[in-house]
Amino acid sequence: MSIQQNLKKIQSTIPDHVILVAVSKTKPVSDLMEAYNSGQRVFGENKIQEMVEKYEELPKDIKWHMIGHVQTNKIKYMASFVSLIHGIDRFKTLKEINKQAKKNDRIIDCLLQIKIAEEDSKFGMSGKEASEILKSKEFSELKNVRIKGVMGMATFTDNHEQILSEFSFLKTTFDGLKELETINFKPEIVSMGMSDDYPIAIECGSTMIRVGSRIFGERNY
Repeated sequence: MSIQQNLKKIQSTIPDHVILVAVSKTKPVSDLMEAYNSGQRVFGENKIQEMVEKYEELPKDIKWHMIGHVQTNKIKYMASFVSLIHGIDRFKTLKEINKQAKKNDRIIDCLLQIKIAEEDSKFGMSGKEASEILKSKEFSELKNVRIKGVMGMATFTDNHEQILSEFSFLKTTFDGLKELETINFKPEIVSMGMSDDYPIAIECGSTMIRVGSRIFGERNY
């Protein structure tokens, strides 16, 4: 199946309120253009350098999401254009994003990454840590970042019950944080679900899914 057919198939199965992020990491610009010409406008990359190169080559109405682990020293390269940064797992990163956003006269939207998986390889903070950040005076002073919600990655497993419980936990965490809404915390997004598990994620309340191989085929590393 072509990229266009893959996209149409996925779009026909997801509700209108769920945003589809096409995970285009390692894929050539020609593949992204094929998705773009099929109407896709939101793309996710996990390496800042690669995202910058693609941003320069591709149409400017694309919304770029940084979905990988954020290296603080590279934030400046994407600060002028990035639409949403997914994986914020410590306050230090937010401070740097705020600094670079200010230089570009922008407010950058971000998601806090909550650790929901049992695997040690996954980054993230606890719901308690997220709550402490959102309530802190230091956070309230960051005028150039806006937290739009949370994201999380489930354990890589075939165990349906486990994935269900991890996604449900993320949704519950989000619901608990919602009452802390402030000028720079506007909770709207629960980003969870990837190529293999997004139907379960949507069932659990996801509003944004990150799909790569189901659109572009397997990745070549």
